[in-house]
Amino acid sequence: MHDPFPFHCPEWLHQPIEPIADYLALKTLPLHIHEVILAFTLYYTVHVFVAPAISRLLLPRTYANFNARTKLNWDVHIVSFVQSTLICVLALWVMFHDEERSEMNWLGRVHGYTGAGGLIQAFAGGYFLWDLFITVQHINVFGLGMLAHAVSALFVFSLGFRPFVNFYAPTFILYELSSPFLNIHWFCDKLSMTGSKVQLYNGIMLLCTFFGCRLCWGSYQSVRVFYDVYRAITAGELTLHDPELGKLSNGTSVDPNSIPTSDIMQYAGERAVPLWLAGCYLLSNFTLNGLNWFWFGKMIETIRKRFDPPLGTRKPEIKEPKEQVLVEGISLQSPPQTPYASATGADAADYIGTVKVEKTSNHLEIEQMEIRKRVGEDGRPISSARAA
Repeated sequence: MHDPFPFHCPEWLHQPIEPIADYLALKTLPLHIHEVILAFTLYYTVHVFVAPAISRLLLPRTYANFNARTKLNWDVHIVSFVQSTLICVLALWVMFHDEERSEMNWLGRVHGYTGAGGLIQAFAGGYFLWDLFITVQHINVFGLGMLAHAVSALFVFSLGFRPFVNFYAPTFILYELSSPFLNIHWFCDKLSMTGSKVQLYNGIMLLCTFFGCRLCWGSYQSVRVFYDVYRAITAGELTLHDPELGKLSNGTSVDPNSIPTSDIMQYAGERAVPLWLAGCYLLSNFTLNGLNWFWFGKMIETIRKRFDPPLGTRKPEIKEPKEQVLVEGISLQSPPQTPYASATGADAADYIGTVKVEKTSNHLEIEQMEIRKRVGEDGRPISSARAA
């Protein structure tokens, strides 16, 4: 299937990128470099301009009260929501409409190329390039785990431009089906909707899509790609079993230069898989899968903390002891030890009389009070607090 993107790469961009692509052995990159740049620009624009503008318009007070770290995370989650929705729609469309995918054997899945698969790689590569840029810029916020994810994802999808396992680009990008629900869960926390029904139902969808797409589907497809790469490494010389030649004989070796080139295999070259390439790809794929299993455990733990038992683990709030009510620094819970009023006798009654408790209400009323000075037998002044 040809690239469904409506615009081809302009010549002024194709020419300067071609030597770089040849040096890096990314043969199909010049065909899609404009899509990579467009995707990067799109996500950068959403992050810097669109996300803050929409947030200030729809949530002016909430967004204004965020600190710098929370604003950064908020804007990044909006970009992630936009990207995951867009790329999943594109990937599913390609998988259902690219008829050449169903005709590929292991050789086509490893070395083959279609323009539609290249489009998915370009938009995914543009996003992961932006992701790497943001992660490096704010490494103290996102941490080494997100940096490893960004590097691995960008490396894996860049290899598709060799082309190498171009077939699996739409397959693995379906990891992103869980990302919209992950972003909604995060938004609920920031919008004081923690523990709400919206977050509960969204949390169920998050766990189901994450488990189904990343763990089940992703692990199964990883086994498939490992097996296809293994067959490509151990295949040796091509034979007439190649589907491009037809089943003309059994096990006859063929000169690679004599094999006709189809649209799918036109960029396959020598159709060899170096060990370093297989090792780096499989290591990156293993890293992504390992992170998915680790994050799934953390995700379950985090979601359960937001809900009550038996399914949740949220602990009941510990009520803080009531603070003493102070009037001019004097506690109303007990008579003070001051030189102005005694804790016993008439002075104590005068002091307690200044506090009027309404049994039918939930508040205290302080009546007016005046201080009268008296002179004792020894000539020293004695203060007494009396209610006015």
